[in-house]
Amino acid sequence: MTKYVVQGGKPLFGEVEISGAKNAAVAIIPAALLVDGVCRIENIPQISDVTLCLKILEQLGANIRSINHHTVEIDCSHIRTTRTSYELARKIRASYYLIGALLGRFGQAEVAMPGGCNFGGVRPIDQHVKGFSALGAKVIVEGGFIRATTEAGRLKGASVYLDVVSVGATMNIMMAAALAEGNTVIENAAKEPHIVDLANFLNSMGANIRGAGTDTIKIRGVDRLTGGSYAIIPDQIEAGTYMAAVAATGGQVLVKNIIPKHMDCITANLQECGVEVEEREDTLLVRRSGPLQKANVKTMPYPGFPTDMQPQITTVLALAQGTSLVTEGVWSNRYRYVDELRRMGANIQVDEKTAVVEGVDHLTGAPIQAYDLRAGAAMVIAALAAHGHSEITGVQYIERGYEGIIEKLRALGADIRAEEEPEEDEVRGASAG
Repeated sequence: MTKYVVQGGKPLFGEVEISGAKNAAVAIIPAALLVDGVCRIENIPQISDVTLCLKILEQLGANIRSINHHTVEIDCSHIRTTRTSYELARKIRASYYLIGALLGRFGQAEVAMPGGCNFGGVRPIDQHVKGFSALGAKVIVEGGFIRATTEAGRLKGASVYLDVVSVGATMNIMMAAALAEGNTVIENAAKEPHIVDLANFLNSMGANIRGAGTDTIKIRGVDRLTGGSYAIIPDQIEAGTYMAAVAATGGQVLVKNIIPKHMDCITANLQECGVEVEEREDTLLVRRSGPLQKANVKTMPYPGFPTDMQPQITTVLALAQGTSLVTEGVWSNRYRYVDELRRMGANIQVDEKTAVVEGVDHLTGAPIQAYDLRAGAAMVIAALAAHGHSEITGVQYIERGYEGIIEKLRALGADIRAEEEPEEDEVRGASAG
C-alpha cells in the first residue's frame, strides 16, 4: 500500500506540463475496437485507468505496441472474443465504453459491470441501454455481466433522446452508431471537450459524425473504419487541479499544454476567488498572493463548472474569507470527502446537494484518506496548503487520473513524497515475531 506524505504550507512556483485527457483516453482506447486496422494514439496519459484499458484490449485479442511513454499503436483486426475479463473490467468505470465499441463492430458484447470510483451516488447506465435498444440491440444484466446483442448482426440507425445529459451515454451511443446501418441522431447530448475529441478520433478513422460539442449529434453509419493517427487533447481537469493548488497554497505557476477555451469555466470561478489568471496561446499563468475571497459555485454540464472540479474548488473555498456555497448539480452525492477536510479544521456543512463553506484562517495537517479520484486530488491540495504534516491513504484512486503527480508537484517546490506502507498481515507477522 502506498501513501503520500506531505509537509504543507509552501507556495508553488514554476511550470507544470499537462498530460493527455483521462476522460478522452478511456473512451478513445476502447473506440479503437471499431477500427479494422492500425490506429496510432498519441498524448496518452500514463495513468492506471489507461493501463487497464490497454490490458482489456489485449485480452480481447488486440495487438498493442508501445512507441514511447505517451504513444501506442493498436491493431484490432483480429479480435478473438467479445467477452471481457471480469476482473479487469470491474476495476474501471470506463469499461462500459467497451459495450458500444464491441456492439458496433461485432453486433455483440459481454462486459462486466463497471467499477471505478464510488463517491456516494449511484451512476446508472440506463441512458446507455436506452440508446443501444433504440439501435436494435437487446441488453440484459446477468451474472455480473452486461450482455448486448443484435439479431440483425448490425445495428440500425435511429433517433435517441437522452432523458438526462449524460457524457458516458453520449459517447457510448456515438461509438455504437459509427458502424450502424443508416443515420443516428442523438438529442440532448452532452457537450464536454472529450466528446468532441472522441468524435474527432472516430472521424479521423473514417467515421461520419457531425455536431459533437452541441446538443444534437448526427452520425451517418459507415461500413468500415480504417487506421490513422490521432493525438488526445490536454486534460482540462488536471489543469484545473493545479490551478486550484496554486489558489490554495499561493505562489505562481505556468500551466502548459492546455486549450484555454476549455478552462474558461474554471478560470472564471478562481478569478472570483481572487486568483489572477493570465491567458496565453496554450498556457495559463496562475498566481495568488492576496487573501482568497468567498464565491458561490454550482456544477453543471459543460460549458458550466465541471463536477470533476467540485472537491478541489470546495477545498480552496475552505480557506477563503466569508461564507461560500457549493451546489452539486450533476451527481446526487459527492461530498464524502468533506469529513476529511473537517479533520484538518475546515468548517463545512452539507445539506443534500449544497455545501455551506465557512472559510477558516488555515488548515492543519492530519491523516486523511482519498475516497475517489477527484476527492483524492482535493486531499492533496488540502495537505499542500495545510500547516504541518499530513499523510494521505487511498492514493490508488488519485493515480487513476493524474500522471506523475508527485514529480510534478515536487518540481513546483512542494514537499510531498510517496511511501510504501506494510500490509496489515506483514505488520501482524512482525509483531508476532
